[in-house]
Amino acid sequence: MTGRALAVEQLTVRYTARRPETVAVDEVSLSVAPGQCLGLVGESGSGKSTIGLAVQGLLTRLPGVITDGRVVVAGRALDPSAEAGWSAIRGHHVTTVFQDPMSSLDPTMTIGRQLHLVTRDKAASRQWLDDVEIRHPDSVLRSFPHQLSGGMRQRVMIALALARKPSVLVADEPTTALDVSVQAQILKLLDRERERLGFAVLFVTHDLGVARWMCDDVAVMRRGRIIESAPVATVFERPQADYTRRLLGSRLTLTTDRARPVGQPESTVVAAMVEASGVPAEELTRRWESGGLNWAGFAVAASPQPRTPALELAKVTKSFATGFGRRHRKEVLRGVDLVVGPCESVALVGESGSGKSTMLRIAAGLERCDSGDVVVDRRRGEGVQVIFQDAGSSLTPWLTVRSLLLERVRNTRTGAALDRPAQERTVAEALERVALPRQVLDVKPAELSGGQRQRVAIARAIVVPPALLLCDEPTSALDVSVASTVLNLLNLLRHDLGLPLLFVTHDLAAARVIADRVDVISDGDIIESVDADLLSDRMTSDYGRRLLDAVLA
Repeated sequence: MTGRALAVEQLTVRYTARRPETVAVDEVSLSVAPGQCLGLVGESGSGKSTIGLAVQGLLTRLPGVITDGRVVVAGRALDPSAEAGWSAIRGHHVTTVFQDPMSSLDPTMTIGRQLHLVTRDKAASRQWLDDVEIRHPDSVLRSFPHQLSGGMRQRVMIALALARKPSVLVADEPTTALDVSVQAQILKLLDRERERLGFAVLFVTHDLGVARWMCDDVAVMRRGRIIESAPVATVFERPQADYTRRLLGSRLTLTTDRARPVGQPESTVVAAMVEASGVPAEELTRRWESGGLNWAGFAVAASPQPRTPALELAKVTKSFATGFGRRHRKEVLRGVDLVVGPCESVALVGESGSGKSTMLRIAAGLERCDSGDVVVDRRRGEGVQVIFQDAGSSLTPWLTVRSLLLERVRNTRTGAALDRPAQERTVAEALERVALPRQVLDVKPAELSGGQRQRVAIARAIVVPPALLLCDEPTSALDVSVASTVLNLLNLLRHDLGLPLLFVTHDLAAARVIADRVDVISDGDIIESVDADLLSDRMTSDYGRRLLDAVLA
């Protein structure tokens, strides 16, 4: 096919309601032909999502937005900041699949009713569910969104978007919240439907592996500008911009050297290394760049360690009610055994619904098991601390960072025995360990970036070293470079402080980097345990190999 399904011409977007005024997009031009997929990649704040909103005509609904340039869809030139003309385009010629289908679907309506509003025909609604490979479509048509899994809801969103037969589909981080196997299924589905129906795709993502698999061309954004745009093979194999090379160097694969810091030298991590080792920043950076910087060099000095495990779960079971009576219960854990040794890091890997997060919540004391034993060796530190996926919702929004960390200090035996100046010094030292400036002490979580909030969550967890550190998908929603920073900080802290760690994730590449051992969980049972160094070679179960195959290089 020829021509342009979508064009963005000299687009500039300024948010004047923010102080200071923000230029989110600066003179950006791009185009996508029918049947083609353009990947728009970059870190948070690069402007890629603002372009996605402009293409859908959604900037018209935001206050204080000033734009220059235009968007051309289906041969019609439109002003991104004026509503005129968009009602005939939005939801017809341009449709969208968002990151979180739960916030896009109407929770008060069945899936069948929501599809019927688009198709006006029950048979057509059922056919669209068939087309997006939903099993038991009749049952799904009768279901409400909350009764479906995340992957099923995303398939429904794709059906709703494609049922309008658009000329352009905007896919805004559509697989970020999904585990690797469901992600692979959704990407294959989108790619197949694109070839079948011939619509253009603007694919907004921070996941370079997804962009490489899905897209024909890639545009790399930084600070509101496109700094590199080329066919996908060119960008990944012969990148021209230094920034693109840094992004590519930060992504994790199953061959990433796990003994060394991942990615390029980053000031945040280097500053934390200086605090831990006393070695000058210039020397650490030189070693990092030359490949001579190993985590073993930051390991805690040898000292007598208790032989007992830091965490032991023995024959743990857990079920949840799905209705009334004993018959209406779902068994989530089926007599699971798990051991985390002294100073050991263990990754627990599985798909959504496998039981991994339930195990972490039981280890943290946030859930009670139905039967079995849970033992934490609390002689090693002060309690159990958890770092969650969404630091924004786990940090009390009305407290400053200082108050958040002091609260943790004062609720421990060690911290409560200190006077106020000593408590303040302890808090300052924790911030230095995660390389946050002292000015952060007096701000609230909403004033920080996602990566900064996650580092505050880490600082709160280790301000008084815990007996056990639990991490629940702490990097899954972060940009590639920010995720690398968080993983590097966690690796530094676990070696420097000798922290035992349980890391729950669906990302095998991240698991391999952070863990000594990877345990695979499926249907509430651990089916395989593999040394992280030998992950690709020693994974033998069909389920484990399927997870490996789903990792996008």
